[in-house]
Amino acid sequence: MNTPAQDPRGASRHHNEGHGRRLTAAFEALEAFPALAESRNRLLRVVKQERVSTSDVVAAVESDVALVIAVLRLGNQVEGKSRGKVESVVSAVELLSPEAVQQLATRARTFDFFERSSVWDAAPERFRLHGVATQRAADRIATEVGYEQRDRLMVTALLHDIGKLVLMHAYPGYPQQVHNGARTPEERIHRERRELGVDHALVGGVLARRWGLPKGVASVIERHHADDATGEAAFVRLADMLAHYSQGGAVSPTELLKTARTIGLGPTELRSIMYDLPYPTTGRARQVDPCPLSSREVEVLKRLAEGKVYKQIALELQLSTSTVRTHLHNIYGKLGAVDRAQAVLMATERGWL
Repeated sequence: MNTPAQDPRGASRHHNEGHGRRLTAAFEALEAFPALAESRNRLLRVVKQERVSTSDVVAAVESDVALVIAVLRLGNQVEGKSRGKVESVVSAVELLSPEAVQQLATRARTFDFFERSSVWDAAPERFRLHGVATQRAADRIATEVGYEQRDRLMVTALLHDIGKLVLMHAYPGYPQQVHNGARTPEERIHRERRELGVDHALVGGVLARRWGLPKGVASVIERHHADDATGEAAFVRLADMLAHYSQGGAVSPTELLKTARTIGLGPTELRSIMYDLPYPTTGRARQVDPCPLSSREVEVLKRLAEGKVYKQIALELQLSTSTVRTHLHNIYGKLGAVDRAQAVLMATERGWL
């Protein structure tokens, strides 16, 4: 008996439908992606304080992929002009009450290095470590070039690889079998496209949109491996390569320099960044908490931080010495500082100087 010839279009459609089902199931599984227990616990401690600091809440949230996702999703659901337009943890935290953030953290699923989950195994640990390394590299790059969208960059850098979590769930052989010896980020992305027909960047962009994150965030995630990446996608692409480099992974010097030049960095600046990455960050603190000081008070405090005495400050600002003393008295009161050293330290830590 002759077997009917198979319609190649039908086979292709069946194959694509199989891909679709796998990815849809993986998207749904990501709803249960856990936060690092220590990150969740630190966030709870911060929001339970008598005086809740926005910068402390932001720092606690930005330390973890799952917390960033949860806070951004909740922030983008708040009714009003900002609905669907919240691109940073800073903006989300300003919209949400401490009580809302506390409830979110309390409900969050968690993982702990010493208590492994059979569902995720070590994936959350590996994913978070690379995400934080990329975030740190992106912040160093932003400081170098004076990038203005620093708050959003902290989100896109941390979440750039969320598509990998989808592919891990959808394809049991991912990443080992799919990457199969590929060394650099470029080699791995080409293997994904060849073996799966999609790559983790594209899937990550789809997932970000599915979560209701703004187009600007989803687009950066989707394009961070594009050869012609520009703008923030190029920042994240460079940060991703630098994170691999700082963690001992292989990167292409040619691609590294090409991407750096896209955002205005040459070999000299790139060498400086690569040298700095293994060391603690010493860049300017981000201004997250609203500054309680007037512009004149900030000017006075800046000069105080430079070691200038009342008469010098008064001369530079064309004020009387008594007015400078009044400004300093007001500064101490607003900051809760007992002396000039403490006032300068507090303002510097908050990014106001």
